[in-house]
Amino acid sequence: MARFALALLCWLGILAASPAAADEPRNFIYTGELAEHLDLLDRPDIEGAQVVYPWRMLEPEKGEYDFSAIEADLARTDARGKQLFAQIQDRFFLPTARNVPQYLLDDPEYGGGLARQYDNPGEGEPEGQGWTAMQWNPAVRARFQALLQALAERFDGRLYGVNLPETSFDPLSEEGGEDGFTCDAYFAGTLDNMRAARAAFEETQVVQYINFWPCEWNNDHRYMERAFALAVEQGIGTGGPDIVPHRRAQMKNSYPFFNRHKDDLPLIAMAIQEPTLSYTNPETGKKFAREEFVAFARDYLRVDVIFWSVEAPWLAGDRTQKTPPSRAGLSVGG
Repeated sequence: MARFALALLCWLGILAASPAAADEPRNFIYTGELAEHLDLLDRPDIEGAQVVYPWRMLEPEKGEYDFSAIEADLARTDARGKQLFAQIQDRFFLPTARNVPQYLLDDPEYGGGLARQYDNPGEGEPEGQGWTAMQWNPAVRARFQALLQALAERFDGRLYGVNLPETSFDPLSEEGGEDGFTCDAYFAGTLDNMRAARAAFEETQVVQYINFWPCEWNNDHRYMERAFALAVEQGIGTGGPDIVPHRRAQMKNSYPFFNRHKDDLPLIAMAIQEPTLSYTNPETGKKFAREEFVAFARDYLRVDVIFWSVEAPWLAGDRTQKTPPSRAGLSVGG
């Protein structure tokens, strides 16, 4: 009897010392046009949708808001018992896409409103260009935070989540140029927006996409460390636009911080977007399979929610996509 009791205690000790198995991530679809993908939303293995809403759509005139697109998408998700995650987009990935309110572009107070950026559209693709809102400009940032407050007044508790776009920004201009960009000012402005979003939304999840920082590699400015510390302190979720297993660039930037803080963050929500699907597994020479994405997201990043591009092969199958997502409105990262 004593031998049995000792064996039982040893077995229980092994269980206690072993890490708990991570839960499978929940599946959401990711799109700029939810109405075009209701067949995917209806799938039983899809729990909701992340939809990208450009700033210009939500604020067509200064201080005048149009949230009809979000209301329409909420009606679609609510009717199906699904959840809606809204990405409030302030950066765009085509040279012709300048999708911020016109007053930001015209009024000298906002310094032009947008700054040019480089873009990585995927593995083996030529470098592109686009635009990012000048969140380091206090006047621009104040208007963005006014939008967040207006959204919270209408949707707090109704939306499952709101996420702020990725931290990655590869400027064409030099630090201290005419647009006033500096790496420290960009970092400080991003953290200020994180605090503002958390203060505005009391019930809805808030997630900041964190992938890279301008001027930083491997936390050498402590931007990454400080951003994740703020997220933990304020109860802000984190995520990013790309799940690429063991990719060196991400492993030298945000990925280790997701792993380090996996038990401290209220939510980790990450995307597999169109460029993500282009990456090849160096061990197999083939595009990453769904199972490889999920295993890395679950076991290392500890992702709670994956936002899947509607072009993901396991979703797309043979279905015909009527309207491909416009990269002008979607957040992609390098």
